[in-house]
Amino acid sequence: MSTRRTSEWQARVLTDLAAFAAAFPGEVELIGKPRHSDGEMRLRLRVLARGLEYVDGGLRLHDHEEFHVIVGPSDLSPPRAEVDHLRFLDHAHVLQGTRLCLYLDSSREWDPIGGFGGFIDRLIEWLGDAAAGRFDPQTALYHAVGGVLHETPGAPSVVVRDSLSSGRLVRHGWFIERSPLRYDLVLDRDYAQSEPVRGSAQHVPILRLDAALPLGAGTTLLSLLSLVEDPYAGHIAPGDAFTIERYLTGHAVPLLTALAASAIRKPAGTPQRLIIAVPHPAGGPPHLLAASVPGAGADRIRALARASTKRNSVITIDPARIDPDVEMDWLPISDQRPEVTTRRDSTRPVSSFAGKTVHVWGCGGLGSWIAEFVVRAGATKVVLCDPGRIAGGLLVRQNFIETDVGESKVQALATRLRAISDAVEVTPREAHVPEASDLDDADVIIDATISVAVGRILDAVAAAATRPVLAQMACDVRTGTLGILNVSMPPETAGCWTIDQRAGNAVRTDGALEPFYELWGAEADTDEIIPTRGCSTPTFHGSAADLSGLAASLTSLLGSHLGSSEPLSGTHLISLPHGEAGPLRAFVAAGGDGSSAAVPKASDDGSKGSNKDEIAGETDGPL
Repeated sequence: MSTRRTSEWQARVLTDLAAFAAAFPGEVELIGKPRHSDGEMRLRLRVLARGLEYVDGGLRLHDHEEFHVIVGPSDLSPPRAEVDHLRFLDHAHVLQGTRLCLYLDSSREWDPIGGFGGFIDRLIEWLGDAAAGRFDPQTALYHAVGGVLHETPGAPSVVVRDSLSSGRLVRHGWFIERSPLRYDLVLDRDYAQSEPVRGSAQHVPILRLDAALPLGAGTTLLSLLSLVEDPYAGHIAPGDAFTIERYLTGHAVPLLTALAASAIRKPAGTPQRLIIAVPHPAGGPPHLLAASVPGAGADRIRALARASTKRNSVITIDPARIDPDVEMDWLPISDQRPEVTTRRDSTRPVSSFAGKTVHVWGCGGLGSWIAEFVVRAGATKVVLCDPGRIAGGLLVRQNFIETDVGESKVQALATRLRAISDAVEVTPREAHVPEASDLDDADVIIDATISVAVGRILDAVAAAATRPVLAQMACDVRTGTLGILNVSMPPETAGCWTIDQRAGNAVRTDGALEPFYELWGAEADTDEIIPTRGCSTPTFHGSAADLSGLAASLTSLLGSHLGSSEPLSGTHLISLPHGEAGPLRAFVAAGGDGSSAAVPKASDDGSKGSNKDEIAGETDGPL
């Protein structure tokens, strides 16, 4: 439906454009009159490009360039700029040869307060960067496939983790259905045919192209075949500016043959999927597309394949016989291949947990969150120790869900951790400490029990010649906003319990650290709550927001130790920003001889404000 009604924003655009033209004559001119269609206003602008710096490899511009600018009815989204030629094809941040990608993330980069003048500034800045070759094709989004996302709304995602070998034009793959909205691409035939995945495995051909698809991959099977065969679709550019040599790849027939050979082995009505590896114009690993021919279209391919095999044992289908109305769905790809993926936490302290075996002893208010954080950080093995069971009241602040109630903490947490990462191995032990054999490959042991007995065990471990990094984490009783982390790294011979007691003596002599006194026993220890009358042991105050925040900060601090080139042992003290003391952080170093610097020897009867959530299991239901 067309309308000529001009919105308030569009009227402002015309006013801004007139003001800009008056202030900078000859730089931006409106050609003809605005046109309106479906609520949008289209302008044809002539922009002065003469004088912009050009370098080899940059975008070669004419003295003046003309653009179609599409202005929506409101300023929530920026105007769009397009060209009606293909001179810009194959350049970074040009979508399918005609649309300029002026804003990589318009939600952050577009500010309507600047009006249309801000858009003009952005357009001229874009032209300058393009001419000077300042755009990096390696980082341009979807550059290998026309700069556009190929994704059909509602289509299931495909997870790809294995690297694709080079050389073969077509190879075998399989989709393993993990959920109605997820498939995993696997390349191992034996795994695809093994139990229990065999029933859900779907054969998928993988086609490796030798040319990019600068105009995209189309929306129908016929358009896909055409673009694979002729990536530039036979477009003729004006004059001699379009110098890219066009050629036929010869890949349309192999693609269709592979598709038909896979489809003919599947029941009628079954969609046929395809993985396309598209070379990146700047080199490096190929860009991946996942195509799907819906069931009806796949049945047409099966019919053509069967008709072909009646004449010849080899499937031969002329692409011209494909109906133009056979549609293609595009499945979003979650590309996790190591050669194209950088972890989002790669520069953060927790990245030091990647590839490590981590023990978490005590899986309650702190431990249940710590375990999740180290798994998300890439730990390859986690050993969980806790004899407790889950009661409903624990869901207020521990990392469990309603259906976990009645389950042992370690079993429920193990299920959650395995759901977070396919790569992690989780060993649950319904005990305070693990089996002796579990310690053989431990890199880090995190004690979140606040058990004196467990602390003594780890003190003995600290004296061993070869041993893992030891850590102890806890919070205060009264608010759950004060946190403590004791770290013992080789060659330190004192364990976390000893380091903790010695640090307590040092802290209590420093007035600046008074907010942390209660971590080593005070009247606040008696300020506990009884969650369920007659059925719960007293426990500390604190919410899920408090404890997950402490666990996150303490885990990050421990990660800093693991990633350090120099071993450092000692005690970290933190206060959450919303706590009574406000944001505080302190560190008390442990001496190399096992004693904290300038700290007198501690007695063994000092009591910490106990995290009874861990040591007593925080039972708040019928026993």
